[in-house]
Amino acid sequence: MEKWSLMTLTVLLALTVRWAVSLGSYSGAGKPPMYGDYEAQRHWQEITYNLPIRQWYFNTSDNNLLYWGLDYPPLTAYHSFVCAYIAKLINPDWVALHTSRGYESQPHKLFMRTTVFVADLLVYIPAVILYCFSLKETSAKKKASTCALCILLYPGLILIDHGHFQYPLSLGLALWAVLCLSHDWDLLGSMAFCLALNYKQMELYHSLPFFCYLLGKCFKKGLKGKGWALLGSFPWALLGSFPWALLGSFPWALLDIIITDCLFILFQDKVANIWCSLSVLIKIKNVISPRTQLKLSFAVTFLSLLPACIKLTVQPSLRGFKFALVSCALSFFLFSFQVHEKSILLVSVPVCLIINEIPFMATWFLLVSTFSLLPLLLKDELLLPYAVTTPAFLAVCLASFSILEKTSAEDLQLKAFSLSLKGYVSWFKSFPRIVRSLFLLSLALMAVLSVLSAAVPPPRRLPDLFPLAVAVVSCLHFLLFLLYFNVVILWDSKNRGQKKIS
Repeated sequence: MEKWSLMTLTVLLALTVRWAVSLGSYSGAGKPPMYGDYEAQRHWQEITYNLPIRQWYFNTSDNNLLYWGLDYPPLTAYHSFVCAYIAKLINPDWVALHTSRGYESQPHKLFMRTTVFVADLLVYIPAVILYCFSLKETSAKKKASTCALCILLYPGLILIDHGHFQYPLSLGLALWAVLCLSHDWDLLGSMAFCLALNYKQMELYHSLPFFCYLLGKCFKKGLKGKGWALLGSFPWALLGSFPWALLGSFPWALLDIIITDCLFILFQDKVANIWCSLSVLIKIKNVISPRTQLKLSFAVTFLSLLPACIKLTVQPSLRGFKFALVSCALSFFLFSFQVHEKSILLVSVPVCLIINEIPFMATWFLLVSTFSLLPLLLKDELLLPYAVTTPAFLAVCLASFSILEKTSAEDLQLKAFSLSLKGYVSWFKSFPRIVRSLFLLSLALMAVLSVLSAAVPPPRRLPDLFPLAVAVVSCLHFLLFLLYFNVVILWDSKNRGQKKIS
């Protein structure tokens, strides 16, 4: 009972923080003509409730795709319809066709905020709780609750979902998929991941680790026996979780969405990926054609995620799978052709899953990922929630894991790598002190840039100075993190704590 009491207090605290953040502003409030992501979600409710299914994804007189056209897969549309049905019962004006555009009122804000709160409570938070209880490393009563507290207080997700305005369903479903695979419920895990992909196409960031891990398990079990039976059952899991049959011509519309969304936009705003950072020195768009950019980004992305995928296929383990989720998602974020700053959450949530294994590096990464969102948070007037939740998260991680004491090569999962360098790198003995110094320097740099971005007007000739500085600094961090995660994956030969696949 004690462990459940601690977990209940943890959840109550996490819910309180979420509700406090939701009391503030949201994306696009009072900013016509497009408003923001809040209006996009409201508009999708308007469209799905008032128009027949066959018109949801197509441009018509009643559905102008230039005004927040529905550009996510069908599960998002179904979710919007359910929310719209409830909204209609409360106040028909909230989803009235055409006349509800840009609708803003306190009751409607309360309703919309509550829908995010409920989605978090029903999908994301239960997955986090069950995941923390399932960890062998967190079998002690206190450990599970402290691990859950750190994950649930990650400020990036809270600020985007409950501040900016976004639903946590795709990430929550992906978490359920990881939880299922950790219990060897491979078909249920496959179905859960397909549902996540069916909610938001950017879950493709996680698709290769799922594929390689399950394929590797099939090879391990033997393709003439259990492995072949497992491999043959996956298509049925996919068919069971994709409701294409109910959607008529939706697959073609969605193919167009994915092509448009993922291939023909380089990056949005000042994003902490390699192409945006390089554009500070070289105007890439003026040097090479869009088609060449596409080929180059595909090649670099593929090469950067290939080592982790090969290792996971050859040596499938749950631990390797979780690290590969981080590495592959980070490769996509850094090098892919289309990137939104919020896509860093697709990396951050897998990092949350390994915070118990590498608390120091996971905490550092999660702080940087939140910092990388700063320009968007300032735009949405979320400076105060950012300034409160980020130091609070750091304090919780310091108290829960004593992260500054977890900087040895063994703590950082780099012992095998350090042994391979023994005799070649003389400074490796002072590695913990160097890492702690870099961490403190990083915190100081992020704090200074945060203050400058919020309080100091940029020079007239350089209006984007601070957003670009945030993007470049974050990108440099992410490149070093990508190198680190790949080193951990490639030098991990023990697969500690993993059940034997047979």
